[in-house]
Amino acid sequence: MTDLAPPTSDVSARFQKKRDMILDAASDLINSRGLKGLTFVNVAEAVGLNTTSITYYFKRKDLLAAATLDRAIRRLDALAIEAAKAPDPRARVEMLFALYFELITRIRRQEAHPNTLLSELRAMKDPARGTLIALYQTMLGRVADYFGPADDPEVRARHLARAQVLLDIIHWARIWTPQYAVSDFPRVQAQLMALFEHGLAPAGVAWAPDILHPDTPPDDSGEVGREAYLRAATQLLNERGYRGSSVEAIAARLNLSKGSFYHHLEGKDDLVLECFTRSYERVSRTQELAIEADGSWWDRIASCIATLLEIQFDARFPLLRTIAMQALPPELRPDALRMSDHMAKRFSGMMFDGMTEGSVRHVDPFIASQCLLAALNAAIDFHQWAAARPSREVAIAVYAAPFVHGMFSHD
Repeated sequence: MTDLAPPTSDVSARFQKKRDMILDAASDLINSRGLKGLTFVNVAEAVGLNTTSITYYFKRKDLLAAATLDRAIRRLDALAIEAAKAPDPRARVEMLFALYFELITRIRRQEAHPNTLLSELRAMKDPARGTLIALYQTMLGRVADYFGPADDPEVRARHLARAQVLLDIIHWARIWTPQYAVSDFPRVQAQLMALFEHGLAPAGVAWAPDILHPDTPPDDSGEVGREAYLRAATQLLNERGYRGSSVEAIAARLNLSKGSFYHHLEGKDDLVLECFTRSYERVSRTQELAIEADGSWWDRIASCIATLLEIQFDARFPLLRTIAMQALPPELRPDALRMSDHMAKRFSGMMFDGMTEGSVRHVDPFIASQCLLAALNAAIDFHQWAAARPSREVAIAVYAAPFVHGMFSHD
């Protein structure tokens, strides 16, 4: 896609500098307001140009958005390429974390500009959407190669799952790393490596979860109720992002009119927040059922992980991706972040109780819970991968493996 390609070598340094300024401003707008907040007027104000000047660099807003996302993927891929030079799987993962935290440090010191959040990629229209997804998939495959050659399709599938978990933990890290000072980053990296070198379960402890049942049975009456709207909206928001999920598209999934939507819900922002709330309730109910179950704390954590992966891989009513909060109005985001924080804290408490009991390895429970939440939330993107595995049980075990005995085990 030539519109996304960097300028050729004969383009002046001045052109490149202004282009980068425009991309930086666009990135800030997308990160703070989502794609809906990206306008030529806002970008022009941020860089001190008029809108006509912006069109000299990017003829349309969608080309500017695509270029911003393209740059973000390539920057992350550059870290992945550098880390791939390390001699073995463990060293490659350790190097990727080190490079990422080096980037965060430079951003904190205002020596580098924050990357564009990739959550809005889904809302892009083709052909840009397809091109960007292909670029990301290339990076995912590169990270999967960290874990060694794989002629066997099931071994390759395991490597891809580990790459997915690793990259989503990196994406989510920008949410929780602000709680640490730069001087704490070496310890944070060490704790991440301890988690993914050994997992949560002590050596010799088997993965034998029970699938819990947090959801009520589906309504077979044929009447379309509020739950059906939340299910359709969650599916579409996960697939196409906020901008790509119109009220008409949500209603169309249920073969209903736009007016029927407003009979059940006030508007799209309220709908997104309600989808967050419904996902929070389901995760919380799963955690409660696990806590009430018999067995060790590791058994309870394992059952909670397996149940939430079952929901994600089933895909009929998945959890809403937490990255959707980016498109919420600023006044609604704290509610979504608070719900996410509550879920992570409960996982953290379960891990702490397990460490006290001796059924869970000693890890930093805050960091481990944030990583687990990120991996579970992102699992919806791998529901087709899960469908291609020999069984749902196998898919769940393979995806969960980094949290059982580590990212470098052969489970």
